[in-house]
Amino acid sequence: MKLRSDDVKRGFERAPNRSLLKALGLSDEDINKPFIGVANSYNTIIPGHICLDKVAKAVSEGVREAGGVPFEFGTIGICDGIAMGHEGMKYSLPSREVIADSVELMVQAHRFDGVVLVTNCDKITPGMLMAAARVDIPSIIITGGPMLSGYFKNQKIGLISVFEGVGKYKEGKISKEELKGMEDVACPTCGSCNGLFTANTMACLSEAMGMALPGSATVSAVNAKRLTLARASGRQIMKLIKTDLKPSKILTIDAFKNAIMVDLALGGSTNTVLHLLAIASEAGIKLNLNIFDKLSRKIPHLSNMCPGGPYTMEDLDAAGGVPAIMKRLSKHLHLNIISVTGEKVQDNIRDASILNEEVIRPLSNPIHKEGGIAILLGNIAPQGSVVKTAAISLKIMNFTGSAKVFDSEEEAMKAILEKEVKSGNVIVIRYEGPKGGPGMREMLSPTSAIAGMGLIDSVALITDGRFSGGTHGPCVGHISPEAAEGGPIAIIENGDLIELNIPERRLNLKVDEKEIERRLNSWKPRPKVSSGYLRRYSSSVKSADKGATLNI
Repeated sequence: MKLRSDDVKRGFERAPNRSLLKALGLSDEDINKPFIGVANSYNTIIPGHICLDKVAKAVSEGVREAGGVPFEFGTIGICDGIAMGHEGMKYSLPSREVIADSVELMVQAHRFDGVVLVTNCDKITPGMLMAAARVDIPSIIITGGPMLSGYFKNQKIGLISVFEGVGKYKEGKISKEELKGMEDVACPTCGSCNGLFTANTMACLSEAMGMALPGSATVSAVNAKRLTLARASGRQIMKLIKTDLKPSKILTIDAFKNAIMVDLALGGSTNTVLHLLAIASEAGIKLNLNIFDKLSRKIPHLSNMCPGGPYTMEDLDAAGGVPAIMKRLSKHLHLNIISVTGEKVQDNIRDASILNEEVIRPLSNPIHKEGGIAILLGNIAPQGSVVKTAAISLKIMNFTGSAKVFDSEEEAMKAILEKEVKSGNVIVIRYEGPKGGPGMREMLSPTSAIAGMGLIDSVALITDGRFSGGTHGPCVGHISPEAAEGGPIAIIENGDLIELNIPERRLNLKVDEKEIERRLNSWKPRPKVSSGYLRRYSSSVKSADKGATLNI
């Protein structure tokens, strides 16, 4: 079998290359084996990544067991929770492109025959999937798994509880000591945060689209089965090389539709819209916002996951995990497509069992009749916007309020904590889009403060930025075109009426059309950066409805 790695090791002219490989301790026998890249985003700043050294080691053991030679290399990773609420968050989404580029560079330069992507957390998993689609060699994802929940006063809590605790403390609902008590126990283990936030949603979708082994998304980071799955992933990459099963054969339009349907049934993070669009673009698949909304009309929301509901990743795993939710959705899914198991979806889920009918509800008894994400259009968002319906109270699905406008997250957060935002307001946070931020910051701090202060059912928030998977309430993000491109969100003024109608998928500014036209004609750009990576990113990034990918 001819290998890609033959480019660096076959023939007399490759003697210098082999000499360098022998400096690594490889024998002639080793050099004749397939070379497997193990892309590892391990670092000691992200709780979800601090355990990835052990995961990567288990992957390498599996590769060796199956007759390959593993080569581990690193990628960057940013912790959204630590970067949240300040300038650091501007670098989070842009890091996705750096991750994809770095994996491509290492894989292509060293001519690896296959790659195992050891990952966790928000931008890292999609970045690695983008790279897998781009380089199109046999690839498999293994995530580090979710952390366990913390407990405070006999109640299950996690990171979002602490974010919302800030608002509760400001409102006088909890003491400083109670906030400190929550802070101390909310994140008790390594792993991605405990709810169905972006990291865990992307892990679930990696599995749903066929790029990860069944059951791998939900097993906790501290469960020994995580290492068993990692070792199995190392062995499986060798099978993928033998059968030449590449991402291009797995990442079909039907695979993306399966992932979207699982996302809708689980009520996952709105960030998955950005990431699936970006991964599809790398795979040469035409995916647009219409597909998300069309599927959301027919796929019911079945799992009441945190932050909108009480269940965490431990509960989903105990209920059967992603194979169980896919079995529940089987009449809607595309079952005849292949995955990294080498088997079809129908084979992967044949023996799956739904072990808790409350966590994974029957189709006949959903939480919501429609899926957990909706796409809104209107004169504020002509190219679309995204809202997580799974995390909104039914009583505020249709809301009209007066605009309270801010040109940055910091301005909005200050006003919220100083109680300048009142019931009946629609908070507008703009110039936080991909270009305008730059970097499309997540607005978890403002939305958590709103929730903590008891305004979650009486205040809406719209932005050209985006939200953490931990956000809940009537929060509309990804508004396109963004303010920095002269989109209509740029010309909203304090006191303007804004209509949010989720059932009818509308987001409108209730201002006379001639007045809107007058304001748009007088708008001028407001660039925020003039140097560094963010300047380069801002100059080349596309809009959110295109996945915030870069112009090549």
